[in-house]
Amino acid sequence: MTGPAPSQEWWSAADLAEAGLPDLPGTKRKINQLAEREGWARHAGKVRRRKGAGGGLEYHWSLLPIRARMRLSADLVNAPVARPGKDEAWERFAAAGDKARTEAEARLEAIAEVDLLEGAGLTRSAAVREVAHKLGRSEKSLWNYLGQVEGVAPADRLAYLIDGRAVRRAPAQRGDIDPAFLALVRSDWLRLSQPSLTSCYDRAVRVWTSERRNSTVPPLHQVRRWIKANVSAPTETYLRKGEQALRRLYPAQVRSKAFMVPLECVQGDYHKFDVFVRWPGIDTPVRPQMMVWSDVYSGKLLAWRLSDTANSHTVQLVTGDLIRTYGIPQSVLIDNGREFAAKAMTGGTPTRFRFKVTDEDIPGLLPLLGVHVHWATPYSGQSKPIERAFRDLCDRVAKHPAFDGAYTGNKPEAKPEDYGTRAVPLDEFRLVLEDELAHHNARPGRRSEVAMGRSFNEVFNEGYARATIKRATDEQLRLWLLRAEGVRAKRGNGALKLYDTEYWSEWMYRIAGEKVVARFDADDLRAGLEVYDLAGRYLGHAACLEDAKFIDIDAARDHARKRGAWAKAQKAEAKAARELTAAEVAARVRAASGLAADDPLPEAQVHQLVTPHKAAPKRRRAQSVEEIEREAALEARVTRLAEHRARPVEVDEDDPKALFLRARALETAQAEGETLTQAQADWLADYQQSSDYRAQLRMERRFGAQE
Repeated sequence: MTGPAPSQEWWSAADLAEAGLPDLPGTKRKINQLAEREGWARHAGKVRRRKGAGGGLEYHWSLLPIRARMRLSADLVNAPVARPGKDEAWERFAAAGDKARTEAEARLEAIAEVDLLEGAGLTRSAAVREVAHKLGRSEKSLWNYLGQVEGVAPADRLAYLIDGRAVRRAPAQRGDIDPAFLALVRSDWLRLSQPSLTSCYDRAVRVWTSERRNSTVPPLHQVRRWIKANVSAPTETYLRKGEQALRRLYPAQVRSKAFMVPLECVQGDYHKFDVFVRWPGIDTPVRPQMMVWSDVYSGKLLAWRLSDTANSHTVQLVTGDLIRTYGIPQSVLIDNGREFAAKAMTGGTPTRFRFKVTDEDIPGLLPLLGVHVHWATPYSGQSKPIERAFRDLCDRVAKHPAFDGAYTGNKPEAKPEDYGTRAVPLDEFRLVLEDELAHHNARPGRRSEVAMGRSFNEVFNEGYARATIKRATDEQLRLWLLRAEGVRAKRGNGALKLYDTEYWSEWMYRIAGEKVVARFDADDLRAGLEVYDLAGRYLGHAACLEDAKFIDIDAARDHARKRGAWAKAQKAEAKAARELTAAEVAARVRAASGLAADDPLPEAQVHQLVTPHKAAPKRRRAQSVEEIEREAALEARVTRLAEHRARPVEVDEDDPKALFLRARALETAQAEGETLTQAQADWLADYQQSSDYRAQLRMERRFGAQE
């Protein structure tokens, strides 16, 4: 018994897919597969050719599954359908999937076209027929859409056009699943240990059984669908994988280099090579580290140096190489590691994360040169373009055939079988690295936004020719020689000795016996020293005196020639300094003495002789105003000297300001000709050599004397 015949007896596969009948698939392709599988075409009189465009087959409604036939029966078709309220309709719309919402929007557009044609003068039937032909939909479907929104306000039509099947099949709308059971499974599943959903489901069933709950346990596939529908991807990622994984879900920032120029921004970073190297002075093999500056615009590696550990001194030297060769960059992009965040490099940068930032911070070298510092986001490879270059070097350098047997692998589980069998000399490693870095910059076919098939060198050179480059002064270049040593000049000629090497230039006799600060490049000691006084003032360059062979006539002649020329120059300078001879000075002194002797004494108008009594105290003669002032000044100086000598040398060591004020007072006393005690002199000499004194002195010069 199939029930009364429906108003539509013949159905195409597309009509059946769109009707959403029970026990039938929801797509045309699957309807055709069902018809072929069940042999609908073999039923004579139940299959016919479809008339109209597209052709195909139409099936009699009696071939459909029983529930579908019951749905099409007249009593079901004609039965009144309860329409949900506006709020419920929008809730059903929100619960549906994206596909169902897209379909509802398409239905609304079809209804809008029907209304437009009907308003233009067509009948509704003609309008439905025209829109169905235009959109490739059945007229019956359009009539169904119109019936769904009949009497509905235009603003709410979209909610009523949602496919009912999508709502019914949404797990969130099922009322036969106990929410407490689902909460138990979800809570167990959303953990960082990332348990499988199957294990969480089994544990929940065990709990449900032990607690003898009355509600039925849903099957696993329903729970899985419910989890997928009710747990968002960000929630799952954060609770099962952590915060960093959650951050990676957010799309990376798209940054363009098309409008940049070379040296507009350079990036610095350290890279540790997966190669064992024999480092001088270290017994065990080390993995060398390279500090490198890379141009963000072109990708070219500009300057680099090797070290056994990551340290700020190497960063400073490589920065000096960069500025000396190419110029001062506008900005830098660096990590927040200790080697980059050191105060000597970035002191005074307000966005430094490492170390304590204070108002008293001495400006680092980058801020002093006007370089803007950007800090790369921690644990974010997307913010560091240089990482791509390091991956290239890992393959071309670490796995170079010259280092066979010295390769360590890039992770513990990737150690080669010959791990630790060899360590290459540092010089050999440096030669291979130089060659590979040169090829890295010169390799054509780069596919970056600005390269377009060119090499990094070509991109950099083209942009460098049109860019405005800021050059450093000689004094600024000396700032990068940051390895400093306090040394005392020889008493005779002022020569300095450092690391068994002697340094001297012609001007250095002026610092004979004094203690000075020598700044130098630790990787090139023969380049000489830059000499500063203890107050930080630049004095001059001290050249390296190379040792000559014990018997070397040419070297001896050259040394004698230089010494003779220097002596001649000093004699000329000394002669020029003495503008008057001794005889000329003596004559002028005698002339001055004669003028004083010839000053006539005026004749007194009144003379009175008084004979004092023997017992009367002797009276001092009356003093002139000049004599009184001179004695008062002398007495004041004696008083100040006594006060200075009475002051203890010990002061509050925890108060830098007090120490500096004490030193300035003693310096003032010295300048006025007062003699300090031995304790005061020794304390002052030691304090003048300290970094605190130099820092306070720089602050005084910049901001004035402290009160």
